Amino acid sequence: MSTKRSYDVIHSEGGVPIKAWTRGVPIEEAAAKQLANVARMPFIHQWVAAMPDVHWGIGATVGSVIPTIGAIIPAAVGVDIGCGMMAVRTTLTASDLPESLPGVRAAIEAAVPHGRTSRGRDKGAWSTPPPAAAAAWAGLEPRFDAIIARHPAVGHSNHRTHLGTLGTGNHFIERGVGNKIGRYFIELAKKDMRKWIVNLPDEDLAYLSEGTEHFTEYIEAVEWAQTFAMTNRRLMMDAITAAVGAVPGIPPFRAEMEAVNCHHNYVAREHHYGKDVLLTRKGAVRAREGDLGIIPGSMGARSYIVRGKGNPESFHSCSHGAGRAMSRAEAKRRFTLEDHAHATAGIECRKDADVLDETPGAYKSIDAVMEAQKDLVEVVHTLRQVVCVKG
Repeated sequence: MSTKRSYDVIHSEGGVPIKAWTRGVPIEEAAAKQLANVARMPFIHQWVAAMPDVHWGIGATVGSVIPTIGAIIPAAVGVDIGCGMMAVRTTLTASDLPESLPGVRAAIEAAVPHGRTSRGRDKGAWSTPPPAAAAAWAGLEPRFDAIIARHPAVGHSNHRTHLGTLGTGNHFIERGVGNKIGRYFIELAKKDMRKWIVNLPDEDLAYLSEGTEHFTEYIEAVEWAQTFAMTNRRLMMDAITAAVGAVPGIPPFRAEMEAVNCHHNYVAREHHYGKDVLLTRKGAVRAREGDLGIIPGSMGARSYIVRGKGNPESFHSCSHGAGRAMSRAEAKRRFTLEDHAHATAGIECRKDADVLDETPGAYKSIDAVMEAQKDLVEVVHTLRQVVCVKG
């Protein structure tokens, strides 16, 4: 491994190099194996980049940046298509907030459907979408209708009733329709591989070749899902700022001073090292020079608004957060409610057993992650949460 640069170079037998911004940050063996498998695919351009929050994921490594030419791996894009974050800067100051914050959290939770019932059913959906969500869906519906005309199975999902809602766990926006699109085309890619008798190091690396019908239709569906996701974040932000503004005691404020709305699970057509590529950011944020992005810590750790430095070797990318240090099941085994309460002391948030998989200790050190990517981004704002809502 190289020690002369800010990243380490991992050489995979029979594949392109992996440039890993992971100094001072642990990377588990399963994630390293996944990265090596991706690096062996014949259509990877130059190298694979691994961000400091890298960890094992279903389909492909979370925290990886994958440039491809002539093909796309649907499982690398994943099922949480367009998952991302949004932030706005307001004119509120800390002294404007009430001494007691449960009312603020309750107002947000009432404004944005989220979570599941005790029987696992989705309660984070509208029974009747409000006017803003209905109007936004009207703009999305024609393209969606064209997609389901060719692929009716994709239409069997919650879409209209999910627009402007949160979902569950730490995922912010993908909701049912992106999940349905992702799973549907992942299975199509696997069927194509079996049809063509293509041997893969991992069946989740099944790909769609450019020029085929499935490739074209997948790209259209993914681009639509990413638009759905970004629209969803905007609707939620509008609902949240209105709800907070209606809390008794909070003075009038503006929330349009500075807005950031970025994907971190998506694919885009970009130009890198002399070639037009399909760039998959799986748990990574675009960080071109001047780009603003959001890097969250956890329920109890700092988060950051950052500005990209345009580092070409990371394909203009940075981490999308701290990254999980362990699986959700392991977190629930390892941490107690007392641990969680201590880690989130001073923050108005859920303290029950259902969020133990999201407790701060389940994530890597955000400080170590930020140190490892100093050449990718600069910090513009450091954020400390006072209210946190989980689905």
